[in-house]
Amino acid sequence: MADTLISLCPSADIPENSVKRVEVGNHVLAVYNIAGAFYATDNECTHGAASLSDGLLEGDVIECTMHFGAFNARTGAAVQSPCSISLRTYKIVVREGKILVDLTKTAAD
Repeated sequence: MADTLISLCPSADIPENSVKRVEVGNHVLAVYNIAGAFYATDNECTHGAASLSDGLLEGDVIECTMHFGAFNARTGAAVQSPCSISLRTYKIVVREGKILVDLTKTAAD
């Protein structure tokens, strides 16, 4: 598993209950700190070309600023119209104060 992990940023860079945009290779991710646990999804809303890292994070729900649809940041599930297509999630590992992502696995893996 270590070969597929890519460093994103120090965990201290994402305060609790916030979201940050992080670019890694060709991927633009929204990385969430929800009550001290870290999650990652694609950053672009599946309904319109809007950055989710600019959205409002309430609990584990991220609301898109374009049309106010929303997703569960832990699972990627669309939870509010007009969004109906789930977000891709990514496996996150926190090690030695750094957030690492495995782009080949989902959060559920």
